Amino acid sequence: MSDTQDNIIQEKPLALNPSPAADQVDLIGLSRQELEAAVIRFGLPKFRAKQIWHWLYHRGVKSIDEMTTLSLRVRDKLAGYCFIGRPSVVNQQLSEDNTRKWLLAIPGGGEVETVFIPERERGALCISSQVGCALSCKFCHTGTQPLLRNLTAADIVGQLMIARDTYGEWPSSRGGRLLSNIVMMGMGEPLLNFDNVAKALKIVMDQEGISISKRRITLSTAGYVPNMKRCGEELNVNLAVSLHAVRNEIRDEIVPLNKKFPIEELLEACRSYPGSHNARRITFEYVMLKGINDSESDARELVRLMRGIPAKINLIPFNAWPGAPFECSSGATINRFSEIINNAGYSAPVRMPRGRDIMAACGQLKSASERAKQKSQEATASSSCGRSSNPYTARAFPINS
Repeated sequence: MSDTQDNIIQEKPLALNPSPAADQVDLIGLSRQELEAAVIRFGLPKFRAKQIWHWLYHRGVKSIDEMTTLSLRVRDKLAGYCFIGRPSVVNQQLSEDNTRKWLLAIPGGGEVETVFIPERERGALCISSQVGCALSCKFCHTGTQPLLRNLTAADIVGQLMIARDTYGEWPSSRGGRLLSNIVMMGMGEPLLNFDNVAKALKIVMDQEGISISKRRITLSTAGYVPNMKRCGEELNVNLAVSLHAVRNEIRDEIVPLNKKFPIEELLEACRSYPGSHNARRITFEYVMLKGINDSESDARELVRLMRGIPAKINLIPFNAWPGAPFECSSGATINRFSEIINNAGYSAPVRMPRGRDIMAACGQLKSASERAKQKSQEATASSSCGRSSNPYTARAFPINS
């Protein structure tokens, strides 16, 4: 058995409200206004919505029976109309660096992965927004999985609730928070599911519930320009942009969305992103791909492109996955790239990979069912062809010398 398999913690699916009736309402994912309307529809006074909200998002109850400040009559009435949903934990894996990854079965169908990355006094939960992804970024494992569907607000909030269940943070008995930050950097493109993502994050930010500040939330986009301004205006969360190349001919290949919204248009949207300033910079993610985007001239061009943008550049060593057509740049190359950017006055830290041993690092997420399907297809192709070709090593597009 492999080390990765050793780290798998098998879980029984959560049976929080078995087989709810088709017309029952899942309380998770309802906005404040929707919850108030539902409570009135159930024949209860409007003020009950505030009590229910507290039980759901401050105390984290898994069943209506646990709402003990409500009378038995009220709880019985609620149980006839609604339930409290959660994704089912298929399994979870714990990395040697204490990064934790959950494989979650989503009630509406499909699987997603969610990752918690702990640090000394805080930690970030990496949340998925879609089952699969339509963008097909070539360096990203999720990009090899077709888009199956958008996640609902309940699916998105449910990922955080599972993490809080795991770490006992309803509320935290330690007085502080281990799950302090959220990064919308999991499977999928958040701005292509903006309505559900926005609804979920507003629930998460509500001060009478989960209460995670907008300053502790970062939304990452591959550059879907039409919803960037809306994101800033409606949510005002931190923005991260998956840039990864400084030339359109390269970015067209590794981030195909660039063909619709090229670098110039993307950066102009960044310059006008609401709320960005020197104290609240936009983060640009840049995966380091050997011979593709890692030359010194690329670093200097990146500095030029950043002019007029309050920016920080995160350099990400490429995290390999089965069948990946790229290699990671060498440590010396990455350090030199970072040095050029730092010398120009921009922060360019090299992100330390976390959770690589459980395929939980940046760019490695993929539904387990899709991994199994891919392995089967690769085995069939290997037996019939004997070998596979790599269009990137064959120089299907310009590569740095």
